[in-house]
Formats: sequence, structure tokens, C-alpha cells
Amino acid sequence: MKEAFFPAFVNSYFISLGVLLGGALIGGLGAFFTEQPPLTVVYRLADSLRIWAIIAAIGGTFDTVYSFERGIFHGETKDIVKQILLILSALAGAQTGASVINWLTQQNISQ
Repeated sequence: MKEAFFPAFVNSYFISLGVLLGGALIGGLGAFFTEQPPLTVVYRLADSLRIWAIIAAIGGTFDTVYSFERGIFHGETKDIVKQILLILSALAGAQTGASVINWLTQQNISQ
């Protein structure tokens, strides 16, 4: 079943945010159990999980590629604009999550 655009837009943001925050914080818990510095690991995981959070939020790459193909070859520019907005929403969610992790860990502050 096709989801309406605005709910998909909001879901894309929060899925990306949740994947980044959840993955980084649970990874930090694993680092704690293995006696590694948890805040450093959380910061590094947040940096490396950004692309995966975006991919998870847009539902994989094949649907997006198919929508771009329809937009380009079939003249349905509305689909291209929708996909670009969904990707931007996922990017915003990943950036928000990374900013929250940076704020929590304070890893970017020089001594």
C-alpha cells in the first residue's frame, strides 16, 4: 500500500534519526562491556552510521532509483521532487542525530 507523501516525509526524518541514535548508543553500550571508551566509540559510530541511517530511512535504493527512472524517462517530475524531498528529510534526520551525539559526547571540543 502506498503511503501519503507527508507521513512518509516525517517518517523518513524520524527513522533516520532513530537509526543513528539507536545504533550509536547501543554500540556505546557494547564498547562499555568490552572495556573500550564508550563516548569515543559512540562518536565514531555516529559518524559512520550516517549513510546507513539515510538508506534505511528511504527504504533502500531500488525504489528510489525506480522513481528517478520514472521521472526521467516517463516525464513524471513529481516523483523526482518527492524522492529528493524524502532524501533531504532523511539527511536532516541523520544530521540531527549526529548533532545530538556531538552534543552528548563533547568530542569536538579541543582541550
